[in-house]
Amino acid sequence: MNRKMVASPLISIFLPSLRGGGVERMRINLAQHFVKRGYKVDIVLVKREGPYLRGLPENVNVVDLKARQVLTSLPALARYLRSAQPTVLLSAMDHSNIVALWAKRLARVQVRVVVSVHTTLSMEIKHSNTRSWLIPYLARWCYGWADGVVAVSRGAADDLSNTIGLPREKIRAIYNPVVVPELFELAKEQVNSPWFNVDDLAVVLSVGRLNAAKDYPTLLRAFSLVIKERPVRLVILGEGEERAGLEVMVRDLGMEDVVSLPGFTKNPYAYMSKAAVLVLSSAWEGFGNVLVEAMAVGTPVVATDCPNGPAEILENGKYGRLVPVGDAEAMAEGILATLDGTTDSEALQYRAKEFSYDDIADQYLEVLHGGE
Repeated sequence: MNRKMVASPLISIFLPSLRGGGVERMRINLAQHFVKRGYKVDIVLVKREGPYLRGLPENVNVVDLKARQVLTSLPALARYLRSAQPTVLLSAMDHSNIVALWAKRLARVQVRVVVSVHTTLSMEIKHSNTRSWLIPYLARWCYGWADGVVAVSRGAADDLSNTIGLPREKIRAIYNPVVVPELFELAKEQVNSPWFNVDDLAVVLSVGRLNAAKDYPTLLRAFSLVIKERPVRLVILGEGEERAGLEVMVRDLGMEDVVSLPGFTKNPYAYMSKAAVLVLSSAWEGFGNVLVEAMAVGTPVVATDCPNGPAEILENGKYGRLVPVGDAEAMAEGILATLDGTTDSEALQYRAKEFSYDDIADQYLEVLHGGE
């Protein structure tokens, strides 16, 4: 069917893949809302791969650019824009954003391009590989071409402005659309771990990619202090390049019997609803989706006061304990205090509702259509 003959506008969402991560999950949440509102949605992937391919919303079309990496997808993305002529292209993550902006210029089509930043860019540059030094220069050059720029927290927006020199008023801070209706049904499912089936055994949970940003070594050092005070278990859900090093650290600390790294799961909510506390140990973030997800099911949280996101979500400690970045002793104290204290689950759930996907997706639609 000719796209031009279709009344419903087409929103295209550009991603490297549908690997298991917060950005990908949030984009699927947005796609669900856009379809619900009557839009046509293409999810345009550099590579058609990843666990989130299964269970995509109905009527969402997946476009595979069949490229080896984000940079080499530029010609294919330009061809897609000329062919499909979407109303708007929404991209996420800096490499993808830069390619999306160049693809519009190469395609020479009238499509709005909205780029979104999901991390603290200055920290990503500081801790990433040597190629990343180019990112602020390319972003400074290209982001001015964007029809809209979104950052996932006020702190991330401030950092982006300071890092690349983009005027702060050009950046819209929109929190991630975390709380979706199916979250609560998924939270009721059973988990494949005997630790969650022992009534008097507390389980500490962490969820996220096994990479430097999440700073799991600090969590492991903190947990080694926690187990000296009380019987407890730690489960870290996620996959990533630091798995081997973390497994060695678990062995070196003698915690093989009390720490589990079961890998990626498509349904972390079932674990969250049954955990005694969720810990986010990150050295830096853009937002901190897992904090909201845990709060939505009434589970207390401990988080580092890292740049950026957790302090905004928790309102500077009102809804969960904030501890210094990289401080294992403070993290252990925060975990123990949370385990020993009482939790106002209703207050956590009430706060989490402010991150529901309907309200936040509407904010995205304002930007996609040119609203401020």
